[in-house]
Amino acid sequence: MTRRKQHILSITLFMAVLVIDQIIKVCVKTGMYLGERIEITSWFSLVFVENNGMAFGWELWGGKLFLTLFRVVAVCLIGWFIYSEIQHRRPTGYIVCLTLIAAGAAGNIIDCLFYGLIFNNPPYPQVAEFVPHGYGYGEFLYGKVVDMFYFPLIEWDMPTWMPIYPGEHCIFFSPIFNFADAAISCGIVALLIFYHTIVSRYQLRK
Repeated sequence: MTRRKQHILSITLFMAVLVIDQIIKVCVKTGMYLGERIEITSWFSLVFVENNGMAFGWELWGGKLFLTLFRVVAVCLIGWFIYSEIQHRRPTGYIVCLTLIAAGAAGNIIDCLFYGLIFNNPPYPQVAEFVPHGYGYGEFLYGKVVDMFYFPLIEWDMPTWMPIYPGEHCIFFSPIFNFADAAISCGIVALLIFYHTIVSRYQLRK
């Protein structure tokens, strides 16, 4: 594939992930109350939660402002890196992996930048609505990331005779995530599986 086509593919994929991610988040935000759960199957549910952390609700040292600014800088650097890799004629699949990571990060950045400004935060069981400027639940850079996908694939109870967490109910997979998180995870996993030689080459240079 030519460089021009790779550029077009990367931009198109980036925008597609952003649009899909934001459509899902807005639908959940304006159609479900915070904490609501809609069970689709025994192993898949839609659960509306919000978080200030990274992918899958993990927290990061440094607070919300640091995390948001870190994301913005990271996406800019990844974007520059993708452009550089296209110029070096890297495989198209490799470019797709990098684009998924960048698009996923950018999707969550949009929540952090604007959701506090454009949405209110009504009490249970009301759902959020778009509001005029100045009536949102937070300030610029302080929006919360919307998560909704929950896949409790396997559940079990630890035996009571176990020395660690006896009798505790365990769930795999317990994190609640969004489409942007999935794009990041798929990009990283595919990158490590199919393009580990390129990744290793960069590590060796260091």
